[in-house]
Amino acid sequence: MRVSGTWANATYFADSKTAASAPPAGFNGVLTRQQWQGVINFSQAAKAPIVTSFAISPGTRDAAGVWSPDQAQRLLIYTASAGGRIAAVEFMNEPNLAAGGMPGGYDAAAYGRDFKIFRMLMKQTAPEVMILGPGTVGATAEASDLLAAAGSGLDGLSYHHYGMLSERCTGVRQPHRALSEEWLARTEQTLDFYRTLRDRFEPGKPIWLTETAEAACGGDRWATTFLDTFRYLDQLGRLAKAGVQVVMHNTLAASDYGLLDEKTLSPRPNYWGALLWRQLMGTTVLDSGVPIRAGLHVYAHCQRGTRGGVSLLVINADRNMPRALTLARAAERYTLSTSNLHDGSVRLNGHRLELKASGDLPSLMGISTAAGALTFAPATITFLAIPTASNGACR
Repeated sequence: MRVSGTWANATYFADSKTAASAPPAGFNGVLTRQQWQGVINFSQAAKAPIVTSFAISPGTRDAAGVWSPDQAQRLLIYTASAGGRIAAVEFMNEPNLAAGGMPGGYDAAAYGRDFKIFRMLMKQTAPEVMILGPGTVGATAEASDLLAAAGSGLDGLSYHHYGMLSERCTGVRQPHRALSEEWLARTEQTLDFYRTLRDRFEPGKPIWLTETAEAACGGDRWATTFLDTFRYLDQLGRLAKAGVQVVMHNTLAASDYGLLDEKTLSPRPNYWGALLWRQLMGTTVLDSGVPIRAGLHVYAHCQRGTRGGVSLLVINADRNMPRALTLARAAERYTLSTSNLHDGSVRLNGHRLELKASGDLPSLMGISTAAGALTFAPATITFLAIPTASNGACR
């Protein structure tokens, strides 16, 4: 789980039992011990180690403008003392954005100087934690400049991807693009840019997408609907096939792109898609044998938790035409659909997905499907679990 964002660049960690109500000079906010302990508790309950970044605003700097590691060190030491686990860190959030809290005139040379201090801190204080970078957003020349200035020493290359800015920043609504091949392919276009940088500066290192969602600036209103689940699951399939190890969706429960409604904590369609992916799709990626073509995308993984089993993700992004595939073996079928793509509800095999009255998740059960020709209705997403596939790569 990633705890970061533009706010983190200028947030003061109050490493004491009591914290001032106002941040010190050079910071915009305060993070208390109690709040960070809540992050640690959630991380432990979810069995999801933390990925984070550190403050880099003017309050962290000396008179010459050089970054001081004191705040970062305090957070690292407190996390370890409180039983938390940080898996990976980025120096700062999106260093290519001028609004990111950096001092005026901050450039690649200054970043390179500060990054070397940061890297030394990590090796001395938390050598087991992965160092990721540059954590930039978009395919911009600044990403190359920052990597060049920082020098080698990353454990993994990280980047952020959004297909566009949301309507709250542009005033333009574009839900008609949500199922288009051009829109879905933007994921690979950004990856191609960062893979080239990885091969140039840190060859062989893993690639992590540490922040993504439907659109930057909080997401569009239609990010709360089933319409965006096509982008989300297709993105997971594409990136896994391309070798990206980690994908972090922004956010869990904030703004329109949150997986949960931030007021009620009710799951949105993307949450149900993520839950099925986690339940069925293992970490070994296979060749589905079906090339991506207009409207039909098929991804194959070893089935999670089943030796020899295979799971398929079949996305029919065509709004009008059904598609068909032929299976050699019987499968358990899990089809996500809705009566209205712009609705916030989603059905699994015809039954609406929602929490139980107790607040617990329902069981996500498939329908037994015989081998042979299968039809996939327009604008549907289907997982197929084939436990008897006897795939040699899945043992």
